[in-house]
Amino acid sequence: MAEPDLLVKLSEWYAEQCNGDWEHGSGVSIDTVDNPGWHVTVNLRETALEHVSFEPIDIANGDSDWMFCFKRDNEFHGAGDPAKLHSIVEHFLKFAGKL
Repeated sequence: MAEPDLLVKLSEWYAEQCNGDWEHGSGVSIDTVDNPGWHVTVNLRETALEHVSFEPIDIANGDSDWMFCFKRDNEFHGAGDPAKLHSIVEHFLKFAGKL
């Protein structure tokens, strides 16, 4: 079985949340950070995930192998080294029940 396209799945989740209001003040952002790496933020306000618990992930094996994901203030946050974007999005999609 082929691996699911994570960006397609993330796009589908985003589209499911859009209701004419949510997308104006909420959404998904994927940014780079200067240590270097990625930071993903997903606003969960007024979604089915708003009140769902998320078990934090914390991997710290040095400057080139790190990742953390957590939920705070109705947002999912994931950050990691340059090789972890795939893993961050995958953890979010598992949390969202899309994988």
